[in-house]
This record gives sequence, C-alpha cells and structure tokens, in this order.
Amino acid sequence: MKILTTPAMNRCIGCHSCSLACARLVHGRLSWDTAGIRIRSSGGLTTGFTAAHCLACSPPTCAAHCPTGALVPRRGGGVTVRRKLCIGCGECVVACPVDAIFQHGAEIFVCIHCGRCVQFCPHHCLALEERDTNRVEASP
Repeated sequence: MKILTTPAMNRCIGCHSCSLACARLVHGRLSWDTAGIRIRSSGGLTTGFTAAHCLACSPPTCAAHCPTGALVPRRGGGVTVRRKLCIGCGECVVACPVDAIFQHGAEIFVCIHCGRCVQFCPHHCLALEERDTNRVEASP
C-alpha cells in the first residue's frame, strides 16, 4: 500500500498547490476547505510550514468513532470514505489524533493517499511511498 509522506517540508514555501490540487482533482472543487491535505505555518513565515494529512493509522481511530460506517479502514492503514453514509456529525474529526480530517459544512475531507498532490508541489516536499502492509502498527 502507498501512503503520502512529507519528507522535505523544510523546502515548503506555503504555496498550497498540493491542497488546491487535491481539492480540484480528487473532490472536483477549488477551495482549500475541500482538500485532504492542509499546509499550515509553523508559527510564522520564517519558521516554515507543516502539512496536515492522514498518517494512515492502523487501526484508524476515526473509523472506530464513525457511527454510520462512512469511514472504512484500508488494508495497511488509513480510511476510505463512503460519502453517502456520512451524516456530517464530526465524530471522526474529534477522534483523529493528528487533526487530519477536515469538515466543511456537512462534508468531511481526508487524505486518501492517492498521491495526486505530489506532482503539484514545486519544491518536491511530498512523496508517495510504499508501506509494508504486513507490519503491525498502533494508533498514535
């Protein structure tokens, strides 16, 4: 299974190209509010940036707290979102230990590790890496 990683955030300039690519290519919208990856300042322009995205917890805490089964655990970590089952309650947002599920209105947005954002990062801060699906992990 592949997961999105952020191996070179020290090179990030905060352009949000990855967020906009995610919103447009994955969700069919053009808004930072509808992306599965968010770029945040580490405390100011001179301190750099961090990327908030799903870290592919295994087992995913967010799925365990979803009352409708809208979040389904993926093999190897992370979740798949069943949008038709989501009622917008926000339980998954609260349960996420790394603040990586974003709610916009009644919809949730989480990184699905598709990697479509990677090619839009002008400074190559993101990567899609293979994860060993046989290893046992604990939730953070």
